[in-house]
Amino acid sequence: MNRLPVQNGGEDFLCLFIEPYCDVFWLKPGDEFTVVPADDVSDPQFTVVAVKHRLVVWIFESGDPTKVIVDYKVIDSNGTELPEGYQWPAGRSPY
Repeated sequence: MNRLPVQNGGEDFLCLFIEPYCDVFWLKPGDEFTVVPADDVSDPQFTVVAVKHRLVVWIFESGDPTKVIVDYKVIDSNGTELPEGYQWPAGRSPY
């Protein structure tokens, strides 16, 4: 199964958006998370758009932009599933 590892190699928080619902997860410097699509998805493919301080991720079935995958989980380097809004820094906006 395709998975998308994401690392924050910067010196500030990095916001990871999962679309289409704009779910957010915050990576501290040095953090690594992995985006894992639902088990029943055939050939999941990712589109990643980088903008200042954030990554926007879309997951598509077989690369088809009309088949957006909405079932996924984000896990940390220990394999623990992370809740939406994880590590949201006080006073920070993802925009």
